[in-house]
Amino acid sequence: MLAWMRLLTDPRDASAAVRALARPPIELRQVDLARVIQIARRGRLEVVAALASALESPQVPPEARERIQRFLELHRWAAGSLDTVRADLFVGRLIERLGLRRRQLLAGEQEAAARLAGLAGLCELAEEFVASSPRPTARALAAQLATAEERGPEAKRHKEDRLEIDRLEIDRSEIGQQTPGDPGRETAGDPTGGAPHEQTPDEDPGRETAGDPTGGAPHEQTPDEDPGREALQATLEALREEVLGDVARIAGRLGELRLDTELDVSHGVVRYLELIKLAALLERPEGEAVEESLRDLNARLRTAVTPLQREILESSPLDELLLAEGAGGERVRAQAMAARGEPTLEAFLPRRGEGLVLSASDVETYRSCPLRYKYARVLKIPTEQTLSQRFGIVVHQVLERFHAAQEGQGAQDGQVAPEGQGGQEGKASREGHGTLEGKAEGHGTVEGRAAQVGRWGTLGELLELLDTAWRRSGLGERGAEGELLEKARVALRRYHARLELEGARPLWFERSFAFALGPHHVRGRVDRVDALPEGGYELIDYKTGYAKTAEELGEDIQLSLYAIAAQEAWGLGETRGAYYYVLDDRKVPVPRNGADQEWVRGAVLAAGEGILAQDFAPTPSPGVCGRCDYRIVCPAAER
Repeated sequence: MLAWMRLLTDPRDASAAVRALARPPIELRQVDLARVIQIARRGRLEVVAALASALESPQVPPEARERIQRFLELHRWAAGSLDTVRADLFVGRLIERLGLRRRQLLAGEQEAAARLAGLAGLCELAEEFVASSPRPTARALAAQLATAEERGPEAKRHKEDRLEIDRLEIDRSEIGQQTPGDPGRETAGDPTGGAPHEQTPDEDPGRETAGDPTGGAPHEQTPDEDPGREALQATLEALREEVLGDVARIAGRLGELRLDTELDVSHGVVRYLELIKLAALLERPEGEAVEESLRDLNARLRTAVTPLQREILESSPLDELLLAEGAGGERVRAQAMAARGEPTLEAFLPRRGEGLVLSASDVETYRSCPLRYKYARVLKIPTEQTLSQRFGIVVHQVLERFHAAQEGQGAQDGQVAPEGQGGQEGKASREGHGTLEGKAEGHGTVEGRAAQVGRWGTLGELLELLDTAWRRSGLGERGAEGELLEKARVALRRYHARLELEGARPLWFERSFAFALGPHHVRGRVDRVDALPEGGYELIDYKTGYAKTAEELGEDIQLSLYAIAAQEAWGLGETRGAYYYVLDDRKVPVPRNGADQEWVRGAVLAAGEGILAQDFAPTPSPGVCGRCDYRIVCPAAER
């Protein structure tokens, strides 16, 4: 209901549109959703407008067109009723048209009770709204509900945007001086600046005993903790939800004039038989192997079904899922579960050859929540940028244009422009290191490069670029946006002063890279590369958010991946990485070693393997979910 309310009040809300399309009574398949979103992005259309275009697309199958047509009819009715139907009547009719009450009869007892109570509460809210509002239209109620819903996770986001503004009290007189967040204040063993931490006996890692990292006696696994039975129970619960969903869908279509009714019913029967199979496996005699039980159960089930149901049963990947074991078991189970449901999203994965095109952001997104990666990178559901995101984009653009202008001026003065800068990196990174290796290792060339980029523009030019970018981005100069503008001006003054004081010599800005890691193609851009006085290079990434300590960045992927890129794509030798927090004027080094690089390579390969397997199960957590743009679409948010 909330998705429909949000969509009716804001047709640009792509997440709400996707939610309404994916849920009953429409239930548009993920692959068809991906096609619709692709049409919307290419034509720069709202999702609802793209649906009309999708009806004419030869790539959209007839069944999907039928579902889209059903959605458009429902949407036309709802949009036409917003200003003409009283709010409480509208809510009741929309609930009936969506079949929300009917579907709860098929859910579990507790779940059904909770959802029916929620629907009843919504109806009571609509009645109270009618009694208290001078203009109790459905549109007014929808706007109120959408606003109330935003006060959940969105309120947290707006609060954090505000904190982003208030977090610094920057004194203009401190330009070029050390900030209170000086990492030099940290003492060994204590990043807070206190005395070194002394290890207590309880923290002695040597107390761990074999088989138990907690320091106790080796743990003996009991039958109730059998991981095989736990996997079976999890699969049973997932299949139960699937069967209940199938029942609601099939029941809703039985009254329609369709040629595939028998096929729908047969699929529903097979799903129920598979549920019985799983329950029987859980009740099998202790010590009996799953494979042995499956053979007996399959033989019994085949004698009780029609030929069509037998064909569906034998082509099901459920047995492969149940027999998956070992380290690859979870991946096989994910693939099998995906194969049971909808057509593959293979065509929408960022494929290149046998692997994927990946960036550091892709890997971090997938590691934090695979379902979020699916929504953002596979389905590519459009989202609106927050104030913090828009601010960060502007600051990055200003710094990029400032340094690009100085490099352009250097070229006009007769100095050689660097090959591999920005989008011109081109053939050198793809055809081998070639010229780039010579530039990296030839001290004469690097010296010339340092001399070229050492001719900085004036502070006035930098601030003028900020004002221009700010206006072009549509940001204002009053309220929260005006405060952020002033913070940016002070921060850029500090940045300009730091350029003149630092011993390191910046060599490249916004330098792109591309290299192969296993079957995957990894690409990205490094904001800045400095040559260090003591030798080697520093890879710097600009950040406009809260400054983190080196300890908080212990499992950082981005800079470690950049270090690998510097070796693989540019032929650079020793490198180190650091984040430069622009608003704090603080650089935080992230120390790395060879073991870290191997860990990062493994993380990239694991993420790539999961994406190729279409393992997009959500991993809910308060820190990630609270700021996620896809909460209204996510099934985990309902629990």
